[in-house]
Amino acid sequence: MPARITTIAFEGAEARRVEAEVVFTNGQVGFQVVGLGDKAVAESRERVRGAFAGMGLSLPGKRIVAALSPADLPKEGSHFDLPIALAVMTAMGIIPEDALSGYVCIGELMLDGRIAPVSGALPAAMAANGFDMGLICPADNGPEAAWSGNPSILAPASLISLINHFKGHAVLTPPQRGAPKISEKPLDLNEVKGQETPKRALEIAAAGGHNLLFVGPPGSGKSMLAQRLPGILPPLTSRELLETSQVWSMAGLIAKGELTQERPFRAPHHSASMAALTGGGMRARPGEVSLAHNGVLFLDELPEFSPQALDSLRQPLETNEVIVARANHHIKYPARVQLVAAMNPCRCGHGGVGKGACGKAPRCIKDYQSRVSGPLMDRIDLQIDVPPVTAMDLSLPPPTEGSKAVAARVQAARDIQLERARRLDLPSDNGLNATAYGAGLEQICALDDQARALLTQAAQQTGLSARGWTRTLRLARTIADLEQCGPVLRRHVAEALIYRRTAAADNQVEARLQMRIPG
Repeated sequence: MPARITTIAFEGAEARRVEAEVVFTNGQVGFQVVGLGDKAVAESRERVRGAFAGMGLSLPGKRIVAALSPADLPKEGSHFDLPIALAVMTAMGIIPEDALSGYVCIGELMLDGRIAPVSGALPAAMAANGFDMGLICPADNGPEAAWSGNPSILAPASLISLINHFKGHAVLTPPQRGAPKISEKPLDLNEVKGQETPKRALEIAAAGGHNLLFVGPPGSGKSMLAQRLPGILPPLTSRELLETSQVWSMAGLIAKGELTQERPFRAPHHSASMAALTGGGMRARPGEVSLAHNGVLFLDELPEFSPQALDSLRQPLETNEVIVARANHHIKYPARVQLVAAMNPCRCGHGGVGKGACGKAPRCIKDYQSRVSGPLMDRIDLQIDVPPVTAMDLSLPPPTEGSKAVAARVQAARDIQLERARRLDLPSDNGLNATAYGAGLEQICALDDQARALLTQAAQQTGLSARGWTRTLRLARTIADLEQCGPVLRRHVAEALIYRRTAAADNQVEARLQMRIPG
């Protein structure tokens, strides 16, 4: 009878159950691992052999076959070392057969028998909960796995300590949760002078979870505003904390089991590739859009990103997930993010109007902004012009209202949305207006005759797409929620339309610029 140990294989952030079986057979002496594993899995046999030698044990002089089933499921990573080693020990009679039947095992072995930390301990512990089993993981991963709430977690530092536990010579105590990570003091909005309209747009975006774009010359405060968005967002809920932390665990970004309730804020450089943004590579690691799950993805210098990388974000912004397609399987990561972007009006920086205007306008403006595709721009709810800050603004004292007051209004507006989504059982991913769709959107955004007439007229004159219509409705609903107003009124639709650039509006700007060019 083969010895059998339960472990897992990761498909994105999802953990799939895998059985590690070991059998000793007659034939040429050797150690073989089968089951569609990658190079790290194939090398497990040498790490297991070295760990046994480091403890003073020798493998039996027989042919050893370790099979990872299901055999057609691709398996990656070094966390299969520990289950293979434990299955070998069970087959050798070192550990009782029934001792490990209620555990899922993960861990990498070192050549002296110590158990090294691996990525994915939190999703592994969550999966073990679903299997109604305990978890055996490395000691360094114990504080992280304890956040799952699984009461049966063993976190040994070495194979020797695990053997002593099951033989009754010593007892391993369950690990404690890692201490919550102490967050740095967020940047405050009272440090931003002037820019009242962009501040208002930032508040609306935070309240409804809307995507946001700042367009303005260098030094106007676009990045400064975006970096203050985390300071007005509410903390992660318990469910969101576990969802986000599972992705970070897969990326190996959780140290000492420290989780934080701060929403992620990821700001990749504009040289980032498509795989870096959406995920991929040899082991299909999560990309920046997944690491920002339930938080903010900030893309500074938006047109400087490669067009292919930007267009790869179009589907995640709609479906809230990333699917990395491989020849024999698909890998899925969650990607519910709030996109915030910043860009200059043209490559020269200042556009075609004002001091330092570009002499190549309007062609420079059109060529530069066309690097961002129209479908991606259509997915951005608020598109705000950020003018240069004047000397008069800089000479004024700091604003009296800071992030704390704005965060209170944002929290009140979100509470209204979440309660409404719960009461009406609306089809929405997280209860916020930015993700409402279908009949639920019509239900919460019922317009009176004046508001509907205004939106219809604006759509006809500016070429508003069907997606633009829907996003304008969502935006108007958020503005009404900030006012704690039940119905969506004409003034809410009017303000929402101000925050959306359209192709027609851009053409009007280009026409005005062309009139200023002599000849």
